This record gives sequence, C-alpha cells and structure tokens, in this order.
Amino acid sequence: MIRHIVLFSAKDQADVEVIREGLSILRDIPGSHHFEVAFNSKRDGLSKEIDVIVYGEFDSYEALDAYKAHPLYEESIRRVRPLREIRMAVDFESAFAHSSLLRETAA
Repeated sequence: MIRHIVLFSAKDQADVEVIREGLSILRDIPGSHHFEVAFNSKRDGLSKEIDVIVYGEFDSYEALDAYKAHPLYEESIRRVRPLREIRMAVDFESAFAHSSLLRETAA
C-alpha cells in the first residue's frame, strides 16, 4: 500500500477554506482506499506553518499515478496553486492500511 501525504500552507489565512475546498474535489477521483482532506489542528508547539493536509492510500504507485493523471487533479492544482505558499508531498510504502490501524487501535 502507498500512502500519499501532501501539506499546504496559505499565502493569506483568509484563503485556507478556499484551499481546502479546492483540494476536496480530489475525493471524487477513483482509486484510493482511503482519502481525507483536513485542516491542521496546529497543536504542535514547534510548527504551525501547515494549514491543510491531503492524505490518501493507494494499492500501488501505478494507482497513485492514475490519480494524478485524472482531470480533477489538474483542476485542483488550478484552484489551489495561486493561493498556496508551501506544498510538500511524501509518498511511501506501508505494510498497514489505515483501516487496519483503526482495527488494531480499537482492539
């Protein structure tokens, strides 16, 4: 399983909700097992730069590539890029799916 995490900060704090809305259209792209767009709670005392997080889980890098090739991905970029300051992305392989972690935590 591939985990895809992207962090965004707004140039202007007034645009944080607009950024979240622009990223939320990514949920309509098929191919992920789990997908979230959320505000950063900013509870970490050392870092509060990030405003919005995108988190997705995909079966493979090919599935992630297909997600990035979808027209809604380009539309999201068009909406968000002019408003964002920071964009940092990480993709990594994991042996555990999000739903597996939830089951383990509940046990």
